Amino acid sequence: MALLEIKDVRVSYGPVSALQGVSLAVEAGQVVTLIGSNGAGKSTTLRAISGMVRVTSGTVTFDGKNITNLPPHEIVRLGIAHAPEGRGIFANLTVDENLEVGAFVRSDRAGIAQDRERAFTLFPRLKERQRQIAGTLSGGEQQMLAIARALQSRPRLLLLDEPSLGLAPQVVSTIFQIIREINSTGTTILLVEQNATMALRAAHRGYVLEVGNIVLADDAKVLAESDEVRKAYLGIG
Repeated sequence: MALLEIKDVRVSYGPVSALQGVSLAVEAGQVVTLIGSNGAGKSTTLRAISGMVRVTSGTVTFDGKNITNLPPHEIVRLGIAHAPEGRGIFANLTVDENLEVGAFVRSDRAGIAQDRERAFTLFPRLKERQRQIAGTLSGGEQQMLAIARALQSRPRLLLLDEPSLGLAPQVVSTIFQIIREINSTGTTILLVEQNATMALRAAHRGYVLEVGNIVLADDAKVLAESDEVRKAYLGIG
């Protein structure tokens, strides 16, 4: 049984249908990527999982439990964390305070402290800026903070939405290296990413979303070699 399974999920924004029956599965321990053009419904898919938008029909199942339309804080307690597009940090709080907010569902102070130090190991720049106001960080540092904050809930499944958006190539490489490190410690990742080349290199499996529908699904290496994917999303051919 997959850790996460989405079956025929539909989401609408008023009269506009954003997802038109999306189905996908994420196995425990994998990095799965969802690629597609702008407006395809990638971010909406993650929001449907984390309870940020209402599913109009279909089911979202996590570890065998139906979590469709549960409140977001309950979904976090079950083991899903979401680092949203645009980072969504608390700009007026310090780095340390943002990390504290990320651990709001936990009461194990020793474990929280341990995970905070782990975040500083993954993101040394954040350790240097612990008391700095988050809104004054660079774009790359804010993205690091968004991921680090999500990890403070100790999730089994991490949802990452466009982690490389607007970042310099060198920072993008660093972010993807960290994504691999996070996965290597056992955290399952569902990754939405405009940079399809980097996403497919990091992932075990991939899905291609077009206008609210899954049109391709396969091992990431197979998708990366697909003529259709190479032409449409990798800029090759």
